[in-house]
Amino acid sequence: MTIAETIKNLADNPKIPWKAIITIFSIGQFSFETYLTYRQYKTLGKKNIPKVLDGEIDAETVKKAEDYSRAKAKFSIISNVYSLFQNFLFLKFDLLPRMWHVGISLAHLMPAKLIDMSTIAQSLYFLTVITNASTLLNVPFSYYEHFVLEERFGFNKLTLKLWLIDMVKSSLLSACIGMPILYVFLKIFDTFPTNFLWYLCAFVLVVQILAMTLVPVFIMPLFNKFTPLEDGELKTSIENLAKKVGFPLDKIFVVDGSKRSSHSNAYFTGLPFTSKRIVLYDTLVSESTVDEITAVLAHEIGHWQKNHLLHMLAFSEIHCFVIFSLFTAAYQNKSLYSAFGFYVGTGSSNTTHMVITPELPVMIGFMLFNDLLQPLDCLMRFTTNLISRLYEFQADAYAKGLGYATDLCKALINLHIKNLSTLNVDPLYSSYHYSHPTLPERLGALEYVSTKKNE
Repeated sequence: MTIAETIKNLADNPKIPWKAIITIFSIGQFSFETYLTYRQYKTLGKKNIPKVLDGEIDAETVKKAEDYSRAKAKFSIISNVYSLFQNFLFLKFDLLPRMWHVGISLAHLMPAKLIDMSTIAQSLYFLTVITNASTLLNVPFSYYEHFVLEERFGFNKLTLKLWLIDMVKSSLLSACIGMPILYVFLKIFDTFPTNFLWYLCAFVLVVQILAMTLVPVFIMPLFNKFTPLEDGELKTSIENLAKKVGFPLDKIFVVDGSKRSSHSNAYFTGLPFTSKRIVLYDTLVSESTVDEITAVLAHEIGHWQKNHLLHMLAFSEIHCFVIFSLFTAAYQNKSLYSAFGFYVGTGSSNTTHMVITPELPVMIGFMLFNDLLQPLDCLMRFTTNLISRLYEFQADAYAKGLGYATDLCKALINLHIKNLSTLNVDPLYSSYHYSHPTLPERLGALEYVSTKKNE
């Protein structure tokens, strides 16, 4: 008997208190993440500067970075409390079936010829309702984050108009892209009810590849302006580096990230075996030297040289395989659905907190299943971050092997100062939340020795 079959046999017990289990898991995850934030908040109280950064960062910057990190920590706790409260409301008042009813009611406002009451169509109506409701519920926190928190520390460059336009664009794109993806996802279950596993994994892989190919070219330009890097010393330096290591460089762009934030970044896009586009934030170009930017790109090229993207794709596929394998134990579990107001049958319900459907809605099952996976998700975050941090060290080592160690260290320090990143980080908090090693860890691995403290 497989693990999935064993779980299925246990889960079919109608006496299992599913609501209580999900509630406990939600409280457990909230408590654990709050504990990590508390540890980090205490660590932020340390005034000492790591030895490797002695002489590199002044006391004023350290204090401002600490204040910024503390403000973000407080904000994260409040937003997590808000999310937990929302989850309790959904459980307490059976909001899932109620919102399912709302979706069906909205569907009946469409022309008669376009009304589709299949389970898949009802799932899409439901998704429209719950997605828009979630967006509206989170508007106050989004506003506070950008126009209060980020504004206080000089990072926010958004105008109210641009912020609203971004929200509208994001909602429309989510509908235009998310709906077809969800339709195919549900259609796979409908077409292959007993052997959907491999088809789902293949579909997820196709979606990931299409996203990496199409999003940089068609979606990102809807939000930012990408301008080809002008001829000059920087462009020549990047092209020489790419030629030296055989990096398949196609184009170099500068993105106007400064119209939203003063944070800096650089990255490249493209599939593992295709040509690449390098993207530089205009804030990075204006605040860093040519050698520092080239060093940052040497690090990014290190990810390509080590096939990290391909490895992460493979890891993602394995993760999907495990998740979908476990889901086979839940997606036809009647006791799980009925605990949240969904019943298989014919006719219609007399109350708004009960849904009677000819078949169990897979989408609801997957949402509830994700709630049940919260403990596993916590473990996966540690694992994923561990792998990601290892890859970052490898990319740094690659840049160091090309002779960019000192310039990369200087670039990392400058980015750290400009972004007011945290100096002192609790190890457990870092392992759970950070996909990159901390600055002192990276500088230590690069064997950086400050020259400023001797000046």
